[in-house]
Amino acid sequence: MLFSPNEIQETVNMFLRHKLDVRCITMGISLLDCADSDSKKANQRIYDKIMKKAGNLVKVGQDIEKELGVPIINKRISVTPIALVAGASEAKSYVEYCKTLDKCAHELGINFIGGFSALVQKGITPADRILIDSIPEALATTDFVCSSVNVGSTKSGINMDAVKLMGETIKKTSEASAHCAVNGCSKLVVFCNAPEDNPFMAGAFHGPGEADSVINVGVSGPGVILAAAREYKGRPINELAEGIKKMAFKITRLGQLVGTEAANRLGVNFGILDLSLAPTPAVGDSVARILEEIGLEGAGCPGTTAALAMLTDMVKKGGVMASTSVGGLSGAFIPVSEDEGMINAVKQGSICLEKLEAMTTVCSVGLDMIAIPGDTPATTISGIMADEFAIGMVNNKTTAVRLIPAPGKKAGEWIEFGGLLGGCPVMPVSKFSCADFINRGGRIPAPIHSFRN
Repeated sequence: MLFSPNEIQETVNMFLRHKLDVRCITMGISLLDCADSDSKKANQRIYDKIMKKAGNLVKVGQDIEKELGVPIINKRISVTPIALVAGASEAKSYVEYCKTLDKCAHELGINFIGGFSALVQKGITPADRILIDSIPEALATTDFVCSSVNVGSTKSGINMDAVKLMGETIKKTSEASAHCAVNGCSKLVVFCNAPEDNPFMAGAFHGPGEADSVINVGVSGPGVILAAAREYKGRPINELAEGIKKMAFKITRLGQLVGTEAANRLGVNFGILDLSLAPTPAVGDSVARILEEIGLEGAGCPGTTAALAMLTDMVKKGGVMASTSVGGLSGAFIPVSEDEGMINAVKQGSICLEKLEAMTTVCSVGLDMIAIPGDTPATTISGIMADEFAIGMVNNKTTAVRLIPAPGKKAGEWIEFGGLLGGCPVMPVSKFSCADFINRGGRIPAPIHSFRN
């Protein structure tokens, strides 16, 4: 017998009781061959290629759901950073490129399309500058497009000119989309050490080193890991860690099955499997609640960073035992608005922005889906980002920031984003200025350990 009755029942319980799902299948598509000096021709090529490559993506996802009984929550697309494609054209704005991507998303019925992006970790080209300048209008006038900008890396250091520019861009994006159902900043991520194969939005893009088209899969199971933690209540941490690792192994095998099957049916390569504990606003689907089950009175209290380090490491170890294709981010996400337990932690005062920053040293990404007062200066936003990217640069890990200045809102007030994006209280930020530091511009040099060759 391939599976024992106990294993079958355990898998059924994962789906029915513990909210296990394949969070996304993301088709990465290279648009490098779509570049043209005529922006109209380039946009037509982009549209034609995406529609051809991803025409069956949603149907294949739905078929696999029915046949395997595995929930696949989102079907998504990531494309080559648009600044690399649009730079060949004469266009002075890339908003039309963004609208072309949005048109594809609408017609294909996918949830998001990522890649309205630029890579500026060491310098900003004219095309990069046009793309960044286009972000506020582009995200305010489209529904499904996500944008990202990589401003630093361990190898290159941190481009502080880009950090300053992105602080200003985040402010403009929030203001431009104040009238929209979804604030544009919820679809905008700024990175250090951005991975080229990440299937999760809003930071997904198809790196220039990737194949022409691939399928990347994101599997998420906070509820399953929470159930595993309950089974080890009161037992030594090393035993709990082993239990989490074993459960992560089982989750990864499921994702490997779905990803391989989807790639075969779509006739593309299977890329990577990202095993990240990505929470939702639903009760029972929270990373913060896992931390509490481990023994913390509230997420953010003393011991939180240590518990999160153990959790992230065991998820990674379980994943790499189960698949040779683990990539992307893989670990634990700590978005505030998308995690019911994290929202509660903010409300009860057990967590603050500075503690979240400390937690990002050991989690998958960084400061994610955090609402801040609408009157926060752009230089303060840039300072928060610079701190986060310094963590990524020095520790040779991916860090990211998705901050949302809430127009007209002050600390403690509530802002709602809707759907998977959830809602959260507006968090206070430091009143002390870093403007003189940010306005220096320039570049923070790469750390000493970057000089490996």
